Amino acid sequence: MHFKLIVAFIEDDATEAVMKAARMAGATGTTIINNARGEGIKRQRTFFGMQLETQRDVLLFVVEEHLSRKILERIATAAGFDQDPGKGIAIQIDVEDAVGVAHQVERLKGKIEEEL
Repeated sequence: MHFKLIVAFIEDDATEAVMKAARMAGATGTTIINNARGEGIKRQRTFFGMQLETQRDVLLFVVEEHLSRKILERIATAAGFDQDPGKGIAIQIDVEDAVGVAHQVERLKGKIEEEL
């Protein structure tokens, strides 16, 4: 079984919705890194030198490759990436090898057979 790593940089108020959407699309879990920050094309607004920015979370999903695109699209919809600039981004990266996912393989086999 081959896996992809989906990394989603999202506003913290969208974290629960993104996790729910990803799980419904086949993700079996996530790791959340809080208190991230970033900057896009436009610089953040400031108020007397202090940046006014929303809090960001980084969500890490290790998912089966056949499910990865569907999960990525659901994340984008749940987070509203295409509605407003600066909502966040998500990327997927090939995973060469993974350990600690054996307990998920049996569950994923049935899900992948349904999808294919």
